Amino acid sequence: MKKTYKIEVDCANCAAKMEAAANATAGVAKATVSYMTQKMAVEFAEGADAKATMQAVLAACKKVEDDCEIFGI
Repeated sequence: MKKTYKIEVDCANCAAKMEAAANATAGVAKATVSYMTQKMAVEFAEGADAKATMQAVLAACKKVEDDCEIFGI
């Protein structure tokens, strides 16, 4: 399953850090973060709980960029 989320990120470097953190999270098959569109596309691993996985993604992203936001979780 693939979902797109609206995000709030301050710069392209921050977006790259968020993407790396999301891709390192269990339950994420692939994540892409776009600073230009302020969106995060997440493809979930087979059998992963999307809501729980996105809470883990948000926690991981807050560790690298404490002021980032992911909307619609």
